[in-house]
Parts: sequence; C-alpha cells; structure tokens
Amino acid sequence: SRPNRAAALGGLGSRGATMAHARRSDVRAHAKYVFDPDNSSILVAGGGGVGIMVTRMLKDMGAWVWMLQRTDERRADIESMMAIVINGDARNEADVQRVFEEIDDLDAVVSTIGGPPADPSSDGMGNINLIEAAAKAGVKRFVLVTSIGTGDSKDAPPAQVYDVLKPVLLEKEKAEERLKQLSGDMEFVIIRPGGLKSEPKTGEGVLTQDVTVCGPIHREDVASLVCKCLFSAEAANQVYSAVDKVQTAAKDYETVDL
Repeated sequence: SRPNRAAALGGLGSRGATMAHARRSDVRAHAKYVFDPDNSSILVAGGGGVGIMVTRMLKDMGAWVWMLQRTDERRADIESMMAIVINGDARNEADVQRVFEEIDDLDAVVSTIGGPPADPSSDGMGNINLIEAAAKAGVKRFVLVTSIGTGDSKDAPPAQVYDVLKPVLLEKEKAEERLKQLSGDMEFVIIRPGGLKSEPKTGEGVLTQDVTVCGPIHREDVASLVCKCLFSAEAANQVYSAVDKVQTAAKDYETVDL
C-alpha cells in the first residue's frame, strides 16, 4: 500500500492521533476553514498542465501532496518534487474510494481533471466521484477548476467556441452543482479559467465574479490563483472566473483580491 501522512512522517502513534483530533476540533470551532500550507495534506487530481504546476507550488509551500494519476507516465517528474503518486481513475468509484482510504487526514482536494469533447466523462463523473468521496472522508475544502462557459458563464465565450466545447461544459456544470450541493459538509472554491496558454506565467492572472468576462490566461497563472484560493478564507464557497488582466483589457470588469 502507498504511504499515508503518518507513515510518511515515520509514524506519530497516539501523539499523532491526538494532534489530528485537536486540529480538527479547532477547525470545527471556526465558520470558515483556514489552514497553513506548511505541513497540510492535499490531494491534487489532474493529468498534467495546471495540476502539475499546482503540485510543484504546494510542495514549495511545504505541503504534503499526493497526485492522482491514471498512469505512471509522469511519476518520475512528480516524485522529483517530493510529491507522492497515487494511481487511479477518477471515473472509477472503487479507485476513488481506495485513494481516500490510503491517504490519512486530508485537508483539501484540488481537481483539474477533464477530457476532450468526444469523451467528457472525467469532467462530470470523474469530478463528482472525487467530490462525493472527499465530502464523505471529512475533507474541509475542495477546489474545482472548470472553465469559463460553465454554468452561469455560458454566454461569456463566443458562440462558436461554446458550441465546440458544449459537451465538456455541460459535464463540468454537473460537477459544479454537485460540489455546491455538498457545501454544508465541505467548503468549495470553483475557478473557471478562460482559454489556457502554455507560455510562462505573466503574473497578470486575476479573479473576477463577472460572469460575462472571457479571455485567455496562462496555465502557470491559473495554478498560482488556485493556490491562493486554496488558503484564503474569503474564497470559501465562491465561484470565480480567471483571466489575464492585460490580455482581457478591452472589457471593464471588477476583480477580486484575496
């Protein structure tokens, strides 16, 4: 079996259990869950791109990070960051259940998983499996990365773009709605990036709650915003669109600072 956090720490025995209980009791005393990146336990679900970047940033912050992967294609890269690979397919309920059984005392989950319009099952079923398992396991915050064009941002992208991505966007909407339904058990943050670019970060990524905004953003900037939302009390139970403010300057819109 793969190591849980206690095993990774060399085993804390009853002291570890006492510490975990004390921390969870402290958490329940607050309306919003706030935790320190250092030594927190986070599961990142996503093949590559934004997910890998989030994992790298979280490790740099001192977090314990597990990364859910269907294959071992990226294992060497992930393990070089001192993150832990855990294999499984989010679309398979048994795989997801095993993942949450193997990881001890998770604080949060970040999901960037998705698929092409020809097979958007990961966007819907895969994310919903993760969401439901996380809530059942007592995870305190779930950050879901979807896309502008999902839900009430349907009219933001050009019509021809929406039509191409419609199968994916409708599945993402199902995942968003399920996450909102479980907000009584687990805080959520939904981040909807615009068109993703692979070039290095610009540092100009911004969040907005204006559902009419659509524009590009670099993957690394999305990852930075994900990490910011993950540890912000103000982001609890909020939905944001994410764009590059310089490349989306033609429209006047209000941004959110966390």
